[in-house]
Amino acid sequence: MRLLYTPAWWLALPLVLARLWLRGRQEPGYRQHWGERLGFYGRQPASATDTIWLHAVSVGETRAAEPLVDALLAAWPDCRIVLTHMTPTGRATGKSLFAKHGARLVQSYLPYDTGAMPARFIRHFTPRICILMETEVWPNLIHQCNRYKVPVVLANARLSQRSLGKAQRLGKLIADAARGITLVAAQTQDDADRVRQLGVRDVVVTGSIKFDVVVPEAALATGAALRSAIGQRPVLLCASTREGEEQLILDAYARASLPANALLVIVPRHPQRFDEVEKLIAAQGLAVQRRSSLAQDDAVAAGTQVLLGDSMGEMFAYYAACDCAFVGGSLLPLGGQNLIEPAALGKPVLIGPHTFNFALVTEQAIAAGGAALVADADALMAQGAALLQDPARLSSMGQRALAFANQHRGATPRTIAAIQPLLR
Repeated sequence: MRLLYTPAWWLALPLVLARLWLRGRQEPGYRQHWGERLGFYGRQPASATDTIWLHAVSVGETRAAEPLVDALLAAWPDCRIVLTHMTPTGRATGKSLFAKHGARLVQSYLPYDTGAMPARFIRHFTPRICILMETEVWPNLIHQCNRYKVPVVLANARLSQRSLGKAQRLGKLIADAARGITLVAAQTQDDADRVRQLGVRDVVVTGSIKFDVVVPEAALATGAALRSAIGQRPVLLCASTREGEEQLILDAYARASLPANALLVIVPRHPQRFDEVEKLIAAQGLAVQRRSSLAQDDAVAAGTQVLLGDSMGEMFAYYAACDCAFVGGSLLPLGGQNLIEPAALGKPVLIGPHTFNFALVTEQAIAAGGAALVADADALMAQGAALLQDPARLSSMGQRALAFANQHRGATPRTIAAIQPLLR
């Protein structure tokens, strides 16, 4: 199967590059660093004794990797990390999060999975280990790692039943790649069982590294400043919303009985959609203000009904500033997003019915009383209104969310312990 997969990549490459160029109209970052995506590099960066290669696709995986990056650099002080991404937003997030590590962390785009390109990457950076975050399986990349004797670890791994079915339909291509993975550190036992069905031999359950994330003091300060700009108004946050969800939310908002002075904050997951979402809000006849329009010490206008979160790298700040948080990607069958971050800040969490990417953690958060399932956008607004008008329940649910998040910490040291034999 890989003999067909590799030529298919080469044939598709002109279309892939054309798509990059088109996406660059909205996100200029897609038109930068093409050499890295093709496996071409300049002078090799100043090297530490050893190199650890960590791949985090985009923003979510990069933020989730923060505790692991910090722990790896602490455990192996003579090592550097080469951190690869697929998206400009992931790269920008990594640059912001890991500037503290200086030259010990180098960033690059992941080369396309043609075979020759990952091989050039490996020869250039000479990693001792390749750590892929969450769900990334690239057949040629794994093959080249095996060829150059670089152990491959899938860390913080999750695999839904739906994703397992898709992988199994690819047959020998994914089966061979799975057998090439040295170790999988799975988030849950169910994830581990599904990964084993793909043919991975060594699988351990470590829990989710996302529980170990430390909220930066700067983010808390930004959140406090944003809350000050909002004032005493009750705030319902709709975070990481996806295409199609904002319209559902806005329609439900028009029918809802929220407190008269409530502020709805919408933060789309993808920055290229900020302008589109602003137009949707305005089309509803709602007074909208963009986060980016707030200068230091500015207040959110009293007449603003919807604040559009159009800033990058401030999700913790939005969570810190709200009273109640809905986590998007869950009103439509998109699999949901990470609810651990608002829980870690002690915020009550609302989540839609489609959470197959985070099924267990969602069930656990609901069982702990820190989250509530809403069937649709109208139920979201009804639950949000009820919480915003009941301070005692709001506080109690937030405390349960925080307790739930604290209870599940510890995946990072377990992952380090599992990786340690591969780096001796």
